[in-house]
Amino acid sequence: MYFVERNQSSNVNICTQPEFLDLVAQTISGSRIAEEAAFTQHGNTSCLTHSLAVAYFSYRIARRYPWLGFNLCELVRGALLHDYFLYDWHTTPPPSFYRGLLRLHGFSHPYTAFSNAQFDFELSDREKDIITKHMFPLTFFLPLYRESWLVSAVDKFCSTYEVFSRNTYMIEEIQLASRLVLEGIPSVRMPL
Repeated sequence: MYFVERNQSSNVNICTQPEFLDLVAQTISGSRIAEEAAFTQHGNTSCLTHSLAVAYFSYRIARRYPWLGFNLCELVRGALLHDYFLYDWHTTPPPSFYRGLLRLHGFSHPYTAFSNAQFDFELSDREKDIITKHMFPLTFFLPLYRESWLVSAVDKFCSTYEVFSRNTYMIEEIQLASRLVLEGIPSVRMPL
């Protein structure tokens, strides 16, 4: 459980989304998601940081528009697992059973991520849709859920930012979530 503790010397609220960290903590339990830190996704950004950024921005948008009825748990979980392919796509080709266009990473990795996620987790239909269709239109099939559409759009935004920016994400929640995944921090005290 993550909580915000008031720091009397500062009125700055560093972590405004403790629920996001709880959702990340629920997802990473018993997973191999920390392995994503070893692989570069776009530019200077690791696959782990990219997945956390997509999950965070998807979460923030969903919280901003509650009347759209997003399922936050499945949204964050699907976003965290959308690139759960666990290999360096810059140096390792997709598995040999892929043929034609599926031999290209952009077309194949949603299915590899889905296979890995299905091995490690019991996935809902919404989470399966988020993972397998986040690369629409490269995946050819339309996303079925609003969460899938949101993750697909945020993924494209984050990917573009990562390719053209030299900076990593300097957002406290993303950095705390990264520490949570890599160091297994059970609780984080944050100044309010």
